[in-house]
Amino acid sequence: MAVTDPIADYLTRIRNAQMAGHRIVEIPASNMKKRITEILYEQGYIFKYIFDDEAGKGKQGVIKIALKYDPATRKPIIRSLERISKPGLRKFAKSGELPRVINGLGIAIISTSKGLMTDKQAREANVGGEVLCYVY
Repeated sequence: MAVTDPIADYLTRIRNAQMAGHRIVEIPASNMKKRITEILYEQGYIFKYIFDDEAGKGKQGVIKIALKYDPATRKPIIRSLERISKPGLRKFAKSGELPRVINGLGIAIISTSKGLMTDKQAREANVGGEVLCYVY
């Protein structure tokens, strides 16, 4: 089955792995997914990641993500992954109208002309773009 929305698939795989309590999740790689993974790591939402370009059936490779859980409660660090801009309905925001996720506690991942970045980075760079997803 062909995936029509690879970013939604990426978010769903992480969500499902967390609900099942998995430590590691494998996701088919793409440059955009790799950048989203880097952002999640920089913001402290995931423990570690590896881009394994050799593995997988195709030439694309896979991303192995070590998920992060609260040591005391064993609950996942990522409480919510929400796809905003969908293939059927794209959501764009100007630099002055970028969304604040839970008043700045969460992040929005924005696809800008300068590449993928968080809403905070996009505000600093004064660029708008497509609002891909919210993470908190």
